[in-house]
Amino acid sequence: MDNRVSIRNVSKIYGKGCDSCIELTGPEHGRNRCPKCGTIVACADIGFDVYPGEVLGIVGESGSGKSTLVKTLYFDEAPTTGEFYLQDFEEGLSNVYGLSSLQKRYIRNHLMGMVYQNPHLGLRLDYSAGGNIAEKLLMADWNHVGDIRERAKELLTKTEIPIERMDDKPKYFSGGMQQRVQISKALANNPPLLLLDEVTTGLDVSVQASVLDLIRQIGRELGISMIVVSHDFSVIRMLTNRTIVMKNGRIVEQGLTDQIMEDPQHAYTQLLINSLI
Repeated sequence: MDNRVSIRNVSKIYGKGCDSCIELTGPEHGRNRCPKCGTIVACADIGFDVYPGEVLGIVGESGSGKSTLVKTLYFDEAPTTGEFYLQDFEEGLSNVYGLSSLQKRYIRNHLMGMVYQNPHLGLRLDYSAGGNIAEKLLMADWNHVGDIRERAKELLTKTEIPIERMDDKPKYFSGGMQQRVQISKALANNPPLLLLDEVTTGLDVSVQASVLDLIRQIGRELGISMIVVSHDFSVIRMLTNRTIVMKNGRIVEQGLTDQIMEDPQHAYTQLLINSLI
């Protein structure tokens, strides 16, 4: 089975950097700021694969580097070093980090969807719900207004947004409904890869449950590969097949989600899971 996504040696640092940055940061030091030069090592030497239809979780506390990592995958941030191969682009032979901005835009518009923690980042709150989906479809080369509108209706129905709200602006929606519109927009182009960054943070518990149910159902129905970022192991347990645990910009543990939940090996993973009990 070919990997849908392959990530190799990805690092992202903020600052001028020095020879000691990697050596003096990380979980064993309990920090991601270099004590010599003040550079922030957001993540370092990250590598993993994601398979077709697989849901991979990335879990860790705030500052662990998980969101920064996902932002490099969606080209919101440029990595300092590393390689990223996507099977659906040139059969996974090109490091997409090294492509032109035009090629990256193609990948972002045709092959990926992103759902941000803050809907303000993923939606234009002054556009209608349907208009937000239309924007993604237009970028993916849809050009027939009737087809776009039908696709928007289909997606909003799938994410349980009432069709009569299609022409309303998301700024008038609840947080849970805004996340549903964001999911609709992210799915508009049938992407093989969906990225979800802390999508239930700040939502009421009952709303969280319905959003998570929706994501799980979409994964089953469409067979999309997903990368789910969360600080909450209960979200990871509900959605993912396999999990990476990050702390201070490094991977400290990875494996099948069930195995990690039942028998965590790293002290930090044990702490995260015990906080659930």
